[in-house]
Amino acid sequence: MSENNQYHIGIVEDNIDIRKNVVKYLSYDQAFIVEHIYGSVESLLHEININSKLKLDALLLDIGLPGLSGLEGIPLIKEALPDVEIIMLTTYEEEDKILKALCTGATSYLSKKSSLSEIASAIKIVLNGGSYMSPSIAREIVQHLMGGRKSKATILTDRQKEIIEELANGSSYSIIAKKLFISVETVRSHVKKMYKTLQVNNKTEAIALYMKGQIG
Repeated sequence: MSENNQYHIGIVEDNIDIRKNVVKYLSYDQAFIVEHIYGSVESLLHEININSKLKLDALLLDIGLPGLSGLEGIPLIKEALPDVEIIMLTTYEEEDKILKALCTGATSYLSKKSSLSEIASAIKIVLNGGSYMSPSIAREIVQHLMGGRKSKATILTDRQKEIIEELANGSSYSIIAKKLFISVETVRSHVKKMYKTLQVNNKTEAIALYMKGQIG
């Protein structure tokens, strides 16, 4: 933090409209000096190389960027500026990207669905020693820590849960159809939708999830 109690904030974002809106809003807050604005990771790294006195307390970093992605840029930025707090600001909310960002040096993870006031609040939380994640991001992390049990159990319909249970017991489509008083084609239709929902490719993978207790 600078002597006049202001934080130096940077942003790496290739969407001009988003960049302008975020910068404009943060500039209204006297706690922030927003002076490092880039459209790519490469531009930031170039600035760091030519300006040894560059001061940056927190950096808002997108993932989908031209050239190096934000995820690829995190370790490079942290190597050049070890003390900078990296806050991801992105549309990506997939578990693998969230975990990679956090494991490679990001302090917090914000969805671009966040309001401007939420972004400003998140920066202050981080710069005061905390961490921040958008609610939807936090949910992904919780589900990961729970081994996916809650999400897998709730995303299937009751009928699909009945079918996966029967498949796990070795029942054929025709037997399942008779037991549930539906046609074989209806069973097939449910199975296809179930595979897509569970992100599996075949019956074996679906049954494996069921046997692990990840489907209620």
